[in-house]
Amino acid sequence: MIGKIRQKLISQEIPAIQKPAAIICPICDRPIPDSQKDAHHLIPKSKGGKTTEYLHRICHKQIHALFTESELAQQYHHAQILREHPEMKKFIQWVKDKPNSFYEKTRKSARLKDSY
Repeated sequence: MIGKIRQKLISQEIPAIQKPAAIICPICDRPIPDSQKDAHHLIPKSKGGKTTEYLHRICHKQIHALFTESELAQQYHHAQILREHPEMKKFIQWVKDKPNSFYEKTRKSARLKDSY
């Protein structure tokens, strides 16, 4: 009798929680570890944006190092458009072979530094 009760209890148990699928960065196409996950507003909040996408922290920093909030709101409000920019292409080529958890400080572009 104990065997049947145990079988019934086991069949009613909630299956083991599965790991959620890895989130893939839409910029570099690499899996994002939790420690490097940043939410990026496709249109900056200061320009009325609400929608976010998860990116690698280094990809997110690179976007903000290259583009102003106005440029992001008007021209570069989608990952695919960002990926096609020549400076982002260079960055993606460079970062794609780095480990998923790789992070390095990003510098503002000279173009943005001069505008301040």
